[in-house]
Amino acid sequence: MSVERRAGAASAADYGRVIVLYGGDSAEREVSLVSGAAVLAALQRSGVDARGYDLAAGGLTGLEALAPERVFIALHGRGGEDGTLQGALELLKIPYTGSGVLASALGMDKQRTKQLWHALDLPTPASITLGPDADWASVVERLGLPLVVKPVHEGSTLGITIVESLEELASAYREAARFDAAVMAERFVRGEEYTVSLLGDVILPAIRVEVPTGFYDYQAKYHSDETHYHLPCGLAPADERRLGELCRDAFRAIGGRGWGRVDVMRDAEGRFWLLEVNTVPGMTDHSLVPQSAAHAGIDFDALVLRILDTTLEP
Repeated sequence: MSVERRAGAASAADYGRVIVLYGGDSAEREVSLVSGAAVLAALQRSGVDARGYDLAAGGLTGLEALAPERVFIALHGRGGEDGTLQGALELLKIPYTGSGVLASALGMDKQRTKQLWHALDLPTPASITLGPDADWASVVERLGLPLVVKPVHEGSTLGITIVESLEELASAYREAARFDAAVMAERFVRGEEYTVSLLGDVILPAIRVEVPTGFYDYQAKYHSDETHYHLPCGLAPADERRLGELCRDAFRAIGGRGWGRVDVMRDAEGRFWLLEVNTVPGMTDHSLVPQSAAHAGIDFDALVLRILDTTLEP
């Protein structure tokens, strides 16, 4: 049974054949499979001619054989979220959801995203690139303690360590390097964590994420039932509006379009600090964009269709 559509929205037939891309071979494959299955089910419930396709099964050749008229990207991580897939779809002239080549590549590269934000005077914690021969004492001197060590090109908090002492820094680097040759250290902001989802030009309600362990890691994101998502987020209306506008500016700065999510910390003085952009956010039952959309009155099926609507835009 098709969901009720808002006035002026496309009909199911207008989309043609839609392929939901999920799986792939990145470290976020398992999350992508769950996101993709949820999106596919929503499209099919809405009467859309939709099929799922694991890119790891047959690559672009297999995708072409399915003759898609548009693609819903639910591929997380490298190979799906970093501009490479977007570039291939551009060459194949297949409309797709989410950001384009440049914004996807920048969003996946946390360090270059931060460099761009710095250049535009957008607030983001100081950071430096690490190598195996880094002067660890100098890193601590520049960034202070605690600090965060993370892979530059991974998502879902994979490979991230909060470092409390100089002695922990080398092992934290080695853990991050398991996931990526590029590793960075970032000044740790102690405070409240927020996330803001963007849907076209709409800023969705901010979510405050509270984790009993104090670290919103992979387990807390996708498996724990003890993670608390505060909606409303608890900020004063003016502060939430300021946060939303900051995240919209940060997303636009990298060229983001369609939909996305920006993660932020708020320190004890009430200052917001941009952490990173997600250009293909999760769509699992623990994911943040669906929660925020639901709070704004947009159910999951309607959210998926609104995202797909962006592929109809010129």
